[in-house]
Amino acid sequence: MDHAFQLCQLLCGDFCNREQAFNNPPIYAHIQVRIRALPHLEPGSLLLEQAYTVAPNEPYRIRVLQVVVRAGAIQIVNKAIKDEQAFIGAASSIEKLLKITEPNLITLEGCTYNVTPQNMGYEGLIEPGCKCIVTRNGICTYLDSYFVINKEGMSTLDRGYNVDTNQLSWGSLAGPFQFKRHMLEVPPPPIEWQNNLGGN
Repeated sequence: MDHAFQLCQLLCGDFCNREQAFNNPPIYAHIQVRIRALPHLEPGSLLLEQAYTVAPNEPYRIRVLQVVVRAGAIQIVNKAIKDEQAFIGAASSIEKLLKITEPNLITLEGCTYNVTPQNMGYEGLIEPGCKCIVTRNGICTYLDSYFVINKEGMSTLDRGYNVDTNQLSWGSLAGPFQFKRHMLEVPPPPIEWQNNLGGN
């Protein structure tokens, strides 16, 4: 089985935590996640847009994720987009999506996920070392993050810890966000990636 390509297939889609948010509105915001293949970039490149459902056209997180295989291990490299405001809505606009180019991307050091197969899906853990730095509300924090994804959806948990005190600064106290996959067809990753991702 080509695990790297299968991971790309599972990541492509629309997800939301509607049920969780409606059941626990004070604890969980209602969020949607849209992930699309970037067929014109390096194999494994995916666009992620994350937004509150009340403002779907105002994503608060835009990233390019790249699934890679290094020394036989699957990783997801996190990349920021220069001038990301210019690419808002690219998940639903092929014209905008195709304007994202490699020079637009900045690899976020220390923010790569190490991915392993798990049951019928995959689990990703942020690389060790506490080097994925995120500044929130003027506080410098390091990211602790993981996700689990399968055919039904994905669960994610992001938490930021103060780099000076190691105290929790932001993130869910109640546990992971549970995103269910929308049953909507989205463009799949190019089949050519299956031969170009470099691992099984």
